[in-house]
Amino acid sequence: MASETPKPKPVLPWKTRVSISFLSTLTDYARRSNGTVNRRLMNFLDRKSQPNAKPVNGVSTQDVTVDAKRNLWFRIFNPAAASGGGLPVVIFFHGGGFAFLSPDSLAYDAVCRRFCRQIPAVVVSVNYRLTPEHRYPSQYDDGEDILKFLDENRAVLPENA
Repeated sequence: MASETPKPKPVLPWKTRVSISFLSTLTDYARRSNGTVNRRLMNFLDRKSQPNAKPVNGVSTQDVTVDAKRNLWFRIFNPAAASGGGLPVVIFFHGGGFAFLSPDSLAYDAVCRRFCRQIPAVVVSVNYRLTPEHRYPSQYDDGEDILKFLDENRAVLPENA
């Protein structure tokens, strides 16, 4: 029997590991036994980031509202150092089990900035309605509406995309 080379484990930066651990603990405490989410606690503890047209860490951001009634919007991350056109566009649907957080949560803002810099690509991070207040398939409907909006309104994307 030939010896197999062990597969390398993914290496996550310590800041990412600490953030994931914190978010996991936070979501555990915010979930109620009846399946609902304590939004007041989540909103209090969830640190937010503001969009910034001036590049921060080589990435500029802007928010685009699609439907204010549904709180349907997205944040565009554009790499400042990328020159010329033809950058790919990455559509990012944040984690949280469709129940927690948003694109302006500090953790997802940092992840999208990193994607934007390292790929390089224009990243579109989608805000969708959260469960359990908005039942399935509203999250998928919101994602589809964002894709349709981007297809019909390409001018909202940076010129280099």
